[in-house]
Amino acid sequence: MENVPFFTNDTIVFGILLLCLGAVFYTSSIKTSFWQGFYKFVPAILLCYLLPAIFNSIGLISPHWEELDADGKLIEKSSNVYFIASRYLLPASLVLMTLSIDLKGIFNLGPKALIMFATGTIGIIIGGPIAILLISLISPDTVGGAGFDAVWRGLSTLAGSWIGGGANQAAMLEIYEYNPDKYGGMVLVDIVVANLWMAILLIGIGKSAKIDRWLKADNSAIESLKKQVSTYAESVTRNPTLADYMVMLSIAFTTVGLAHWGAGGISNFLSDNFEVFNDKSSALSSFTSQFFWMITIATAIGILLSYTKAKKYEGAGASKIGSIFIYILVATIGMKMDLTMILENPGLIAIGLVWMTIHAGLLIGVAKLIKAPYFFLAVGSQANVGGAASAPVVAAAFHPSLATVGVLLAVFGYVVGTYGALLCTILMQIASGS
Repeated sequence: MENVPFFTNDTIVFGILLLCLGAVFYTSSIKTSFWQGFYKFVPAILLCYLLPAIFNSIGLISPHWEELDADGKLIEKSSNVYFIASRYLLPASLVLMTLSIDLKGIFNLGPKALIMFATGTIGIIIGGPIAILLISLISPDTVGGAGFDAVWRGLSTLAGSWIGGGANQAAMLEIYEYNPDKYGGMVLVDIVVANLWMAILLIGIGKSAKIDRWLKADNSAIESLKKQVSTYAESVTRNPTLADYMVMLSIAFTTVGLAHWGAGGISNFLSDNFEVFNDKSSALSSFTSQFFWMITIATAIGILLSYTKAKKYEGAGASKIGSIFIYILVATIGMKMDLTMILENPGLIAIGLVWMTIHAGLLIGVAKLIKAPYFFLAVGSQANVGGAASAPVVAAAFHPSLATVGVLLAVFGYVVGTYGALLCTILMQIASGS
């Protein structure tokens, strides 16, 4: 048996995750010099992410493990808490946090959001080949390999994941046919490096005001949007009744059901009627991803409802319930991170770290050049690296009203993911001398 955690029952695991969240929010609300000083340096959202990661690292819980069945055969088992959070709670949170959206205000944020997103994409595209060149100077074997074992083939899946998402990652694996027996090493790099970078971004959120001053950024449009949403919420605030809670949950999970139904229907329609969507070498293949359509439909429904009387449920706490779901998702994302894995494959991890450093450096440089707020830097990056699952998490950490910005940019990531990954892979193949 391998990596069998102490707790394998998802009910218990979910309880542990909620214990982490409760402890963080309780201590962050205590008005003492110790806790106020502590959370001044350690953002609460980072702890919501880090505590489950620590519990995973010490073997208390785990997203997946291997154990023997009744016949003595080794089987893979996994926890479903992340699946439930990402497939049920994420779309529910998106519609609740989008009810009070000011779409005109989001458009008034200007082009800097798209510029930073595009910068993040370019950083991934050029970061891969540059990382290969730099690591090859120190350890040529790390970036070597021949045929289907060639490292650049495996790294193509990282490019797909870090520009688009899981569907793009799968497309790159299909296109370049990397050795499946070695693919686990690339998944390891994806999990470790992407989650470390997300942790750094979350730390930065607590210091965003100082970062914005250093960037000389004008975040007046962001503050104006936050103020408009907050002002509207205050104007319709009321003591929520049981009926309010039931209606809000009905809106949320009816939307989840519609999003899943629509996602399955659209995905099946495209794959059944258009052969191009079944061709894994085509960039259009990522549009058969049900997760992509689920997020898109949930967000679209939320935007449509923001033009109806449903918008007034913001006064009853719609975005607060949405935030609860988001924080549960944060905890389940943290649970996927095993801090001890950093030492398992140092060569590949080094490539990933150099790659992500180039991505980050380019984002910082462009943000400084165009005086873009840290919000655009963080969300532009996560819309690439984290996709639709974590981009709204980072955006909502600034303010619930901004979650939709993360979703919209993540959708762009899905669209350009395979194209960008193909270009990145060609450059990595050249850099590898293959």
